[in-house]
Amino acid sequence: MKVVYSPDHAKLVPPYSVEAGVQGPPPDVPARAEAILRDLQDDGGFAIESPTEHGLEPVLAVHDPALVAFLEIAWERWTAEGRTQPLYPDTFMHRSLRDGMGAAPEPESILGRMGYWCFETFTPIVEGSYAAARAAVDVALTGADLLLAGEQVVYGLCRPPGHHVGHRIFGGSSYLNNAAIAAEHLVQQTGEPVAVLDLDYHHGNGTQQLFYDRPDVVYVSLHGDPRRAWPYFSGHADETGAGPGAGATRNFPLPAGCTDEPYIAALDEALDLIARRGAPRMVVSLGFDTYRLDAEDLELTNEAFHTVGGRVVDGDRPTLVLQEGGYYVPHLGRNARQWLRGAEGRPFEAAADAP
Repeated sequence: MKVVYSPDHAKLVPPYSVEAGVQGPPPDVPARAEAILRDLQDDGGFAIESPTEHGLEPVLAVHDPALVAFLEIAWERWTAEGRTQPLYPDTFMHRSLRDGMGAAPEPESILGRMGYWCFETFTPIVEGSYAAARAAVDVALTGADLLLAGEQVVYGLCRPPGHHVGHRIFGGSSYLNNAAIAAEHLVQQTGEPVAVLDLDYHHGNGTQQLFYDRPDVVYVSLHGDPRRAWPYFSGHADETGAGPGAGATRNFPLPAGCTDEPYIAALDEALDLIARRGAPRMVVSLGFDTYRLDAEDLELTNEAFHTVGGRVVDGDRPTLVLQEGGYYVPHLGRNARQWLRGAEGRPFEAAADAP
């Protein structure tokens, strides 16, 4: 299997995050991608390739140009004010702030602009944010090109992740939506529909929002129930698309403590839905924060990831797999390796120190 990887992800080194008002360690660190890369190299069954540069056109096909422009210049403008700390928002453009008054213009203040575009407090702008995000997009687009060139399954080791970024908003350790940009690229290059299967613990609010009224992009997600799980405001079962896209979105909110068997049952239902929609290609937003030792509350095992990979990758549907979350670094590479081995039809390899 071809694996696309860029070392430019390491330019993004957030020193801390702010969650629930508390400063703590950032969830998305360079060690995540390096752990996965190491395990895939040790396996010997994966060919590591570098991405090719695709420019801004595919990005602007998905995201508001003003959002992209902000991400590009934010750190430079912030440091030009004599600031050295990461840029976090402190005031947000909440929808009720201007009830009855129409939309607000983008502020001139760089701090105000941060709250205009970002929706939470743990995705900072630091020196390497934009460069790493652009590299992750090129990883995803290169993977899509390999699929179009005839590869059956390709893995893009994207970091930072992307599925929380919408048309005009970013957050969730994400700056640009790698999966959505790749999906749009596939649609534009082929004129055919595509399916996006989101297997991260957190609902891909950005991907859903971008394609919610589109019939040519099927979005299906398995995730922690938003009644308890971040990002809280999207991913409910009754969100099924709008207008021409009615019925092209499907959400499977999962209960706390969900184990291998019920998860795989929900996955089979999701895959049946995708098969009925008839999209000839699929993009997978793959997260390993569903792992039982991760910080969230699902209970999947390493062996389940191998099974899931085998179920998801169908020999008749070329599939691009893009990395999203997964934060238990000691077993992150192991989980990715077994998922991808399952996708290739290779046997599961139990780890000697498996918990």
